[in-house]
Amino acid sequence: MRYNIPMRYRRFGKTELAMPVISCGGMRYQHKWQDVEPHEIPADNQANLEATIHRAIELGINHIETARGYGTSEMQLGEVLPKLKRDKIIVQTKVSPQATPEEFLKIFERSMKYLKLDFVDLLSLHGVNNQQLLDWSLQKNGCVAAARQLQKQGRVRHLGFSTHATTDVILDAVNSGEFDYFNVHWYFVNDLNWPAIVAAQKRDMGVFIISPNDKGGKLYEPPPKLVELCAPLSPMEFNDLYCLARPEVHTLSCGAARPSDFDEHIRALKHYDNIAATIAPIEKRLRAEMERVLGRDWCDHWSENLPHYVDVPGQINVSEIMRLWMYAKSLDLVTWGKMRYNLLGQADHWFPGENAAHFDDAKIRQVVGASPVAEKIPTVLRETHTMLFEAPKKRLSQSD
Repeated sequence: MRYNIPMRYRRFGKTELAMPVISCGGMRYQHKWQDVEPHEIPADNQANLEATIHRAIELGINHIETARGYGTSEMQLGEVLPKLKRDKIIVQTKVSPQATPEEFLKIFERSMKYLKLDFVDLLSLHGVNNQQLLDWSLQKNGCVAAARQLQKQGRVRHLGFSTHATTDVILDAVNSGEFDYFNVHWYFVNDLNWPAIVAAQKRDMGVFIISPNDKGGKLYEPPPKLVELCAPLSPMEFNDLYCLARPEVHTLSCGAARPSDFDEHIRALKHYDNIAATIAPIEKRLRAEMERVLGRDWCDHWSENLPHYVDVPGQINVSEIMRLWMYAKSLDLVTWGKMRYNLLGQADHWFPGENAAHFDDAKIRQVVGASPVAEKIPTVLRETHTMLFEAPKKRLSQSD
């Protein structure tokens, strides 16, 4: 199906780039999560990737985002991006922080070799997910300093970071003043990082929302209850508009696996000029249902004064577990909850902390004592494990 709905653009903070409100994320259409020899790329897979990119450009989605950690994504994009008008596309790749700038630059060079480009518009330090990785980035002669040299050489236009960290670490990175933009998780089912977005706005940083469709609720497979509550929009359309209702947010990632994956997001843009009125009754229904199931006191105060996982006995990620329980229980986001919960203990710093398989009630109550819902937390942890635990999962990048 072809749409006549125009793409919309927002100023991407101090970069001054006109960023499409939907971006083309590069982690779903590649052949493998590991590097392979170019001749091993199946022709049909490459054809699908190129068709997806051309469809994005046709729709006005001219921001193509990938990463060194996305396996063959950069290599495959290198067969199509150099054929496009360079001044008409915004290319972003991401390189993980390293202990030495030499290693960081070595990895960057590999990215550029695969992409076959002279420069990237946006370079992110990929996965600044804990204090050590932030320290590697900001230390004297660290990764940021190395990236600044790349800027002077004209090989990088703007520097940012992507993160799955706790909000305190994200705030430290934002408030360092070293970055032009960041990629961050924030959407209807995850409001925890809003203070970091507010801080970024004060520094005129670009704000790119990571995975609003997958991490934001597995919205490509929504439960019937959520579909009903979001009508007449789809849950994915609602979530897009919920995010874009905030002027602090500039673009949302669509990790497209095929050309048609953009269609639902384009449909959402029909309501771009009337977002507030469009989403208000839907958000009211959703929050009313959450209050009915969980109680208003829980909904209003559940996230207050919770400890970071590093301060919890056994490093149980209490705040994430409570968040998963809340949306799984009230909005039937159980499949999404299982996907996320079973990464705990398996995904290193990308989704840190442990699940609630084993804990001592008294110790948990002690460490969450400042929470307004402290007495309920042990019960919630136990119920979450019963409801969501399955065989531990791997991140996509850990799969073959």
